[in-house]
Amino acid sequence: MKGFIHGGRAGKLGLALKKHLTEQEPQRGEVKIKLKAAGLNHRDLFIPDRHDPEEADVVLGSDGAGVVIAVGEGVNEIQEGEEVIINPGLGWEKNASTPPEGFQIVGFPGHGTFAETIVVPASNAVKKPESLTFEEAAVIGLAGLTAYRSLFTRGQLQSGQTVFIPGVGGGVATFLLKFAKAAGARVIVSSRSEEKRQLALTLGADLALADDADWVEETTNEKVDLVIESVGAATFNRSLEVLEKGGTLVIFGSSTGDKIEFDLRTFFYGQYNLLGSTMGSAEEFNEMVAFIQENSIKPVMDRVYNLQDIQEAFEHLNESHQFGKIAVKISSI
Repeated sequence: MKGFIHGGRAGKLGLALKKHLTEQEPQRGEVKIKLKAAGLNHRDLFIPDRHDPEEADVVLGSDGAGVVIAVGEGVNEIQEGEEVIINPGLGWEKNASTPPEGFQIVGFPGHGTFAETIVVPASNAVKKPESLTFEEAAVIGLAGLTAYRSLFTRGQLQSGQTVFIPGVGGGVATFLLKFAKAAGARVIVSSRSEEKRQLALTLGADLALADDADWVEETTNEKVDLVIESVGAATFNRSLEVLEKGGTLVIFGSSTGDKIEFDLRTFFYGQYNLLGSTMGSAEEFNEMVAFIQENSIKPVMDRVYNLQDIQEAFEHLNESHQFGKIAVKISSI
């Protein structure tokens, strides 16, 4: 089969599209999926620097959607011919405060979705909503699940509350915006890009702040109940300043740096809550897919590339100019 791999050389030099990869066959409890499309994530940019080039080649890609073409022994809940989305989380079944030991993500260390077929546990193949194209379904895994857990499991967002999302534009942020609006929340976003602020307003954001604006002044008449942070060092303290006393800040990323300083006395006198979040369980994944279906949500799509142009997709994501998700079309058959 054809697939996009990393191996043989460190970093970007080890990336290659190969045409003669060995296909896997499903074992007991597994299904084989013919992939129609895959989703690109920042995780895919990091793996070439983490995967030892001396180890076996690995097919990259965590998100995908396609059609089941074979089922292993003991699989009764899913049939050949069913259209499915891949839940990229392996081994985290029930909602819990942390993932269990042994939790992994599709696409490293095991093979991923940038190939014509993939074998995954049957429980990781979730029925695709008919309302979504394969390209749309392929991009909701990592980003959608991260957004869902951050907002609802960790952040406990309720209808009528106000949520602030710094750094709108990436895949998770656009899911956060759509999910929060569907839940009846007021949504404030920020971006250094005027274009991205305007796009966020067209998607339903109630207020879009420039990164160089005085956020405290701009939100004087707002009651921010929840902040979902992923920018990290560049915005953490500014985000905390706009949060209502007793409010909650959930952080799932740190794209501008992992180390911060903040005033502990202000924090504990303000009765703030600081929570970490990443990915989510299979239980939450199924809840998220149902939420998407019930609220007729479609992911924000930035671009769709063909598999032979996947190197261009990597460069586009690396430049951070995208608004929404990037999909890779694998097969039209």
